[in-house]
Order: sequence, then C-alpha cells, then structure tokens
Amino acid sequence: MTPKHLALAAGLGSAALLIGALGFQYLGGLAPCKMCLWQRYPHLAAVAICLVFYAFQNRVVAAIGAAASLTTAGIGFYHAGVEQGWWAGPNSCTSSAIEGLSTEDLINQIMAAPMARCDEIPWALWGVSMAGWNAVLSLALMGLWLMALRRL
Repeated sequence: MTPKHLALAAGLGSAALLIGALGFQYLGGLAPCKMCLWQRYPHLAAVAICLVFYAFQNRVVAAIGAAASLTTAGIGFYHAGVEQGWWAGPNSCTSSAIEGLSTEDLINQIMAAPMARCDEIPWALWGVSMAGWNAVLSLALMGLWLMALRRL
C-alpha cells in the first residue's frame, strides 16, 4: 500500500469509530460521558489530518496523525481503567462519597452530576468496553499512520 492509501485507511478508520460512537449515542440511546467525548476529538483531528496528508504527503503530517491516534488510544485506555476501577477518574465524571454532606449539599451534588458516569460500563463486547475497544483500534490506526510515515 502506498502512504496515501495507508493514511486514507487510518482516516477512514477514525471516521468509522466516530460514526460508531454516534450510532451508539443516537440510535442506541447510550449517552456519552465526558471521557467518551474526549476520545472523539483526536479522531476528528485524525480525519482532518488525513485530508491534509492526502494533499501534501508530508512526514510531519503523518507523525501528527499517529500522535492523534495515540492520544485517543491513551484516553481510551485511561477511561477503560476508570471503568474497571483500576484508578480514579475525574471527580466531575465519576461518583463521589456522600458521607458528611448536608441534605442541601447532597441535592446540589445530584443536580450537578453528569448524565453518564465515566466509571460505569454501558456496553461491552467480549468483556471489553467501548473505551477499551477504542484504545485497541486506535493503536491499530496509529500503526497505519506509522507505516505511511515509514514509506515516505
């Protein structure tokens, strides 16, 4: 495969992951949490980077595409770890203790809570959550970017 084709495959892969996430959201009724949304931004960037690479075929652009895929993979891995309870997630996206709170503080905490929590797994395939699959597939997309970079 030529570098152009590899970058196109990586960009289309990011677009497919975005379409899948939107499908789960709008067709499947699974509201995204804050970290789910964070994982989408590097994919959007990778699609745009793919278009730039397709026009210019530059090593720097391919490296930026690989970095975008690595970024979303890293966020996905972090998110999967939060879902599994391996480490704590952001306070604004996970549950917190209610001990010692007044009734008013508890109500304020409930009203400020996000609709979807980052520490819950809304869907999984073969024991791997959507965040986990994003991490795995994004690493594969990074591999495509690196192959394109190597072939320039």
